[in-house]
Amino acid sequence: MRKWRLRAVVPALTAFALLLASGCSSGPGPSSASEAARAGQAEAAVQATGGTDRPLAVAAAPAATPTALARPGKSGGQARQSTLKVSSYDRHTGRAVISHTSKGTVPPSGTPATTTPSSSPSGPSESGRIAVGDVIASAPAPGAPDGLLAKVTEVLGEKGDGTEVQTAPTTLGALLGDDDAKGAVPVDPASFDIERLLPDVKVSWAKTGDLHSGPEGTKVPLGSLRVDVQADVPVAAGAPVSADATVAGYVQVAPEVDFSYGGGGSGTAAGEAGPAAAYLGVSGDWTSQWSLKGRASASAKPVRVPFAKLHADPVLQVGPIPVVVNLDLTCYFEISGDGRVTVSVEQDLKGDFKAGGTFGVAKGWTPVNESTMTSTPVRASVTTAGGVKAVLGAEAAVGLYGAVGVTADLAPYLRGEASATATAAAGSGAQPTAAVLGSWALYGGVDLSGALQVQLAVFGTPVVRHTVPLGALHREWRLAGSSA
Repeated sequence: MRKWRLRAVVPALTAFALLLASGCSSGPGPSSASEAARAGQAEAAVQATGGTDRPLAVAAAPAATPTALARPGKSGGQARQSTLKVSSYDRHTGRAVISHTSKGTVPPSGTPATTTPSSSPSGPSESGRIAVGDVIASAPAPGAPDGLLAKVTEVLGEKGDGTEVQTAPTTLGALLGDDDAKGAVPVDPASFDIERLLPDVKVSWAKTGDLHSGPEGTKVPLGSLRVDVQADVPVAAGAPVSADATVAGYVQVAPEVDFSYGGGGSGTAAGEAGPAAAYLGVSGDWTSQWSLKGRASASAKPVRVPFAKLHADPVLQVGPIPVVVNLDLTCYFEISGDGRVTVSVEQDLKGDFKAGGTFGVAKGWTPVNESTMTSTPVRASVTTAGGVKAVLGAEAAVGLYGAVGVTADLAPYLRGEASATATAAAGSGAQPTAAVLGSWALYGGVDLSGALQVQLAVFGTPVVRHTVPLGALHREWRLAGSSA
C-alpha cells in the first residue's frame, strides 16, 4: 500500500477545511472504533459469502487480506477466499504472476484445476491451479499498488515464483453478481502518503493504541488527520509593492469511504452480471481554524497555491472480496483581489460533507454532493475600498483499483468588499460642506464542482460515454459588515 496557503479572508481558509474534508471523509462513530472491533468486523465480512438473502458485510480489511477468486460457469463459482496471491503484475502488458500462500499447495504440473471445499466457516478455499476464465480481486501487490481486479485470459506457463498469466480488465459484477453490500468504513489516518509542497506544512494524526504522529503538543482526536499550514500569499505581477498577505491555520478530518452494491441488474455488454444500484463516495466531519491577514493581491486570474498532496488506498472487505478504494487529495489556497483592501480575519468552522456518485437503473449515474457548516463569531476588519476573495480547499479523486470514478473540488471561501465615496461642495458666501459614505461586508460560502468519470464502469454498470458534471453547489452567507 502506498503511504503516502481584508479582514475578510479567514472564511476562505475555512474553505480549505471543507475541501480537505472532501478528500478525506470522516465518521465520528466508526473512526473511534477499537482495532479489535474492526478486526471482528473484517472477519465477519470475510465469512459473509454469497448464496444467502443477507447482504454482504462491509468492513476494513485485515492486514493480510486474502485474494478473492471466482470461476464463472463452474459449480459453486461464486467469489470466495483463495490461497492465491499476486506475486507481481505488469500494468503495461497486463501479465501477472500468481502463486499460492503457505496455506495451500500447488498441484503438480498437468493436474486439472479443481476446487476443494474447506471446513472453515468462511467457505471453500481455492487450492487448484489458476485457469482461463478465473476472476481475481487482490489487495495492493507488487506492480499493482492500487490493487488488481482482472480476468485470466491465458495461462502462459510456470515461473520460479508462480504461474504467469495474461489478464484483462473486468468488473465487480463478475465477483458480486446478484449479491448486495453496503457500508461505510473509516480510513486509517496513518495510511496516508503525504507530499508536502511548502516548507511550513505539518501533518498530525492519532489512532488507537496511543499511536500519534506530528508536532509535540498537538492534540488530535482518535482517527483524525490534521494538516497545519503557514505561508505568504504570492504577489501577482503588477500588484502594488505593499501588497502582501499571510495565511495560517489547520484543518482536521477523519475520512470515511462509502460503498454500496445492489445486485440484480441486467448486466453489461460483455454479458457479466451488473448491479441494479451502486454508490461510491466519501463523507465526514471537519474542523478548521484559519486566519488571513494583510493586503491580498492577484491579477484577474486567481492565484492558486497547492501546499499538500495526500494519497491512501484503503481496502474494504466486501464479503470475501477485497475492494481497493483509491483516495487522492490536493490541498490548496487561492487568492483573488485588487491589492487595495487590507484585511484581518479569523474564523473557526465546523461541518460535514458527502461527495460521490450513485447508480440506479432508471437514471444511470447521478452525482451526490452535500455539505453543511457553521462558524463561530467572526473577528474581522476591512480598511480602504476594494475587494478580495480567498479559498482554502481541496481537489479530491475517488476510484476503485486505480480507475478514477469521482472527482470533486470543494472550495469553502471568504469574500470581502469595501467601498467609500467622498463629496465636497463650496459656494460663494457659503461654508464648505463635505460628506463621506462607506460600507464593508464579509461573506462566507462554499462551491462544489467535479464530475463522474467513465471508469465507474468498473462496477459493471453501463459505460458512461462522457463525464457527468457533479452540478453546481453554491451557498453563501453574510458574516459581518457595517456602513457609515
